[in-house]
Amino acid sequence: MGAPPLYTASVPVFLHYLDRLEGMVGKTAGREHLLQARLAPDMFTAGQQVATAAGFALRIAFPLAGRAVPAAADHGLDRIGLGRRIVAARQELRALDPAEFAGAEGRIIAHRAGFAELEQPGGDFLHLFGMPNFLFHAAMAFAVLRKEGAAVGKADFDGLHDYPEGFRF
Repeated sequence: MGAPPLYTASVPVFLHYLDRLEGMVGKTAGREHLLQARLAPDMFTAGQQVATAAGFALRIAFPLAGRAVPAAADHGLDRIGLGRRIVAARQELRALDPAEFAGAEGRIIAHRAGFAELEQPGGDFLHLFGMPNFLFHAAMAFAVLRKEGAAVGKADFDGLHDYPEGFRF
């Protein structure tokens, strides 16, 4: 019998995209000011978007496993600190036992979305709240870095596309 469905729909996806974020952050070496850029004055910086995405991975996976979300250490929002934050998030995710996700679809998860207090079954929590928010912050980090001239493209974001040199899409 394989891993529970909400495990396979969450932890491996989070791990994959945390790897992608780590690669994009790595491309700011020597140009770390890119991590302080933002798309609009009232939006997070690229660095804060990365940190928020890493936090969302834990904020979603741990309640699905029936566990408390671990406290995140403040590693800073520079390239090194974000790298440490991503490594820590991956370690926490890898420590989760897939069996803990058994029955997560029916587990009611109370949480906040901004100022809204929500209670959602595990499936809705993951698919309607958690994964969209995780991917939103990952995509915003990508968008800021791309806008600021970082050499990142769609292949850097998803790790699946392949384009000839010079194509970034």
